[in-house]
Amino acid sequence: MLPEGANRLFVPASVTCSSLMLAERSFKRAREQLFRSLIRTLNSGGLESEDVFESHYSWNMAEEEILINETLLANENIPIDKPEPLPFPFNQRTFCRYEPIEKRIEEARVLVVDDLLRDEGDISEVAVKEWGRYVKSNLQREREIAVLAMDNIRNNIARLVKRPEIRTTHFSEIAEAEQEFLPDAIVLSGTLRDFDYYNPNHLEKFGEFVRSTRTPVLGICGGHQLVGMSFGARIITLDNFEQHERREGRPYEYQYRFIRITEPDDAIFKGVQDEESGIWQDYTTEANILRVWQNHGLQLDRIPEGFKLLATAYLCRNQMMVKREGGQLIYTVQFHLEKSFEDWDKRRATRWEHPNESRDGRIIFENFLLESLKARQM
Repeated sequence: MLPEGANRLFVPASVTCSSLMLAERSFKRAREQLFRSLIRTLNSGGLESEDVFESHYSWNMAEEEILINETLLANENIPIDKPEPLPFPFNQRTFCRYEPIEKRIEEARVLVVDDLLRDEGDISEVAVKEWGRYVKSNLQREREIAVLAMDNIRNNIARLVKRPEIRTTHFSEIAEAEQEFLPDAIVLSGTLRDFDYYNPNHLEKFGEFVRSTRTPVLGICGGHQLVGMSFGARIITLDNFEQHERREGRPYEYQYRFIRITEPDDAIFKGVQDEESGIWQDYTTEANILRVWQNHGLQLDRIPEGFKLLATAYLCRNQMMVKREGGQLIYTVQFHLEKSFEDWDKRRATRWEHPNESRDGRIIFENFLLESLKARQM
């Protein structure tokens, strides 16, 4: 029996995961509206102080339904913008407070590297064999994703730097581009395909470059994996298979996920231990948690020699690492911090309603650029 006042949401047992997630998100949005209404009522004296609303979830898949008893808790007059008890996300806040973004970096020269495949010269014999007559269509898809990835990274830089100089190159031509452009920092994009689909000569050339460069580097997702592989780590699936052993049906880490900072004293997390700084979200300063966008099915099997782990999670342990040895400064992140500035676009129905949705990624990106400029002045 449901308690009086509970809400009942019927979901067939055969419902798809995506449909269930959509229903849950819709319910959470409705719940948030109700919560705000209750808070306003409490603050106006419409409810007695001893009134308590408790939230219960009852999942009964055996009866092919989900029973949700939602009666929200409010036992004191708490302003809607006051920090809630942690750890996040158990407070179930589905929004973040608005924060104007100020450009604090005067100027920076940044080389943005496209790590996706371009043409048949970029692919291996394995790719040719497995793709067969779909080689051209797969490469076309790579180019479509590359446009989005490059735009996101360039947009991040333009929104953080007052006078940016940005140049884009392909990872197979990175050494020549660095020598000609002389950047303050290099940013490596994500990837789409397994790395045994890549021309091994390109991978070897990239490895030689990243092991010797003195320009600060930031590797994002596939760029993180490329760096790790160049320093001796293996790239495997999230369930620890070799890439070729599980092309299909492999697990993915997708959508916003929570990761835990393991080295809060690193400069990339500047201000994280200062609750008065106002830079980081409450859940970060109080619990060393980051909320970041994930979209990957591969991972590094270990932390390469010379690197230090900076953040971790339950499904993919190596979420973030840094190398500060041998005159190098290399940061890599498994997540997509460049999503920070992918604004709401109803034509594409993206998930990001405003830049604050991924504020954690934006702060890390900004701190990387600041650290890069310091390193170049030494």
